[in-house]
Amino acid sequence: MKRLILFSLVLSLLLPVAAFAGGLEDFLSSVNIQARADMSGFSAKVSAQFGVPIAQVRAVVRTVSEPADAFMVFQLGQFSGQQPERVVEVYKKSKGKGWGVIAKELGIKPGSAEFHALKRGDLHFGGAAAGDDGPGHGKGKGHGRGHKW
Repeated sequence: MKRLILFSLVLSLLLPVAAFAGGLEDFLSSVNIQARADMSGFSAKVSAQFGVPIAQVRAVVRTVSEPADAFMVFQLGQFSGQQPERVVEVYKKSKGKGWGVIAKELGIKPGSAEFHALKRGDLHFGGAAAGDDGPGHGKGKGHGRGHKW
């Protein structure tokens, strides 16, 4: 148990660095590692971050290829104002084309702050409460660096 806690702590410290350094693919890879180490914790964090029931998170995890894809379903749903079910539909249809194509199909404009953050992998995973308007949260704030959503 102590090893799992230590491993999770190390991952949570390294996750922001990895996400900023290597773009979306590195961010998603880090989320997958963290999720596989503790799926219950992953589901709880996604639930808290996006304000959805854990059962809904688990249902989406069962529907997608990777745990990080479930995170992206909720993230793109938040960006676009779409329900997770709609995002899953678009994901299934356009899965091989990449998250940028999925984002565009959901109405996220290529020039928007959300789209740029998506391309950079400048996202946040860690159970932040949905609607948290602290530093680095919200559309267009922070001009990229340190922007969390």
